[in-house]
Amino acid sequence: MPTATLTASHNFLAGPYIDRRSESREEADWRAAAVSDPGTLFLLARGTAHPIGGEHPSVTFVRADDPAVRSAALESWVLLGWYREARCVLVQLGEDVPPPPGARFEELRPLAALLDGEQAGLLAYARALTYWQRRHRHCGVCGAPCEPQRAGHVMRCTDPTCATESFPRIDPAVIVLVSDGERALLGRQASWPAGRYSTVAGFVEPGESLEDTIAREVLEETGVVIHDTCYHSSQPWPFPSSLMLGFTASAAPDARPRPSEELEDVRWFSRAAIAAGEILLPPPTSISHRLIAHWFDAHGSEPLAAITARSGPWYARGGGPR
Repeated sequence: MPTATLTASHNFLAGPYIDRRSESREEADWRAAAVSDPGTLFLLARGTAHPIGGEHPSVTFVRADDPAVRSAALESWVLLGWYREARCVLVQLGEDVPPPPGARFEELRPLAALLDGEQAGLLAYARALTYWQRRHRHCGVCGAPCEPQRAGHVMRCTDPTCATESFPRIDPAVIVLVSDGERALLGRQASWPAGRYSTVAGFVEPGESLEDTIAREVLEETGVVIHDTCYHSSQPWPFPSSLMLGFTASAAPDARPRPSEELEDVRWFSRAAIAAGEILLPPPTSISHRLIAHWFDAHGSEPLAAITARSGPWYARGGGPR
């Protein structure tokens, strides 16, 4: 079965999986152009679920003559961009519309790790836009109905005296691998699978820099004071609308972590303990796993990926960026 993979430069759900061509959103006849182009791919959405088909999960695209596309309101269309060199349009459907033949509507989160990485990225993009549009049907300033503009990437108030424009919302969150040099600071939430430990994460609050958030979250969740933060990478996480900003940070070797309301347990783990499988790591598709691997590989005897590959299905399916 094909599984999702990461490249050296991009986290899962990120990367150049689509050419957005944002200038095309300004074209008044973009819908007509999509219909007249026989190569256009239409991606259906029922809520935040999309049609998946095949024995090995894969996105089911349809063409302009599909009954679901022809019956959908034009206002429900969103121009996503060019996917694998083909124009790609998101079409949002009612809850009673059946899936295409041989497909079923499925949510991305439990399915992501089984999809091709580019398809998973495309669904993450579509899910984020769908979620945002469904929660911005009315103006937050005057309460009047909103309508999509710029090919679905802006919601504008229909009251001409207001005409407020709303743009897709993204909630920034930090996620950090704290190390004292020889050990990594990992914790676990009570709701996670037994034995799973991961990195510390939390949302950025108003008036905070990313560095301020990291220091606050680590102190709140573990009682450890950190220093020397360094940016690593980021990962879009549309569940519902986060952008995970990954960092590494240092702490003193004598720092004593303690559990908190957020984490039922938190402790230092050596590379030897992780290599021995003493804990369940987050899924390889998560930025938290990549942060752990980055630290582990810096001074490990062999890459973490090689060790986990020998262990078989050592992580639980699904999970989040932590």
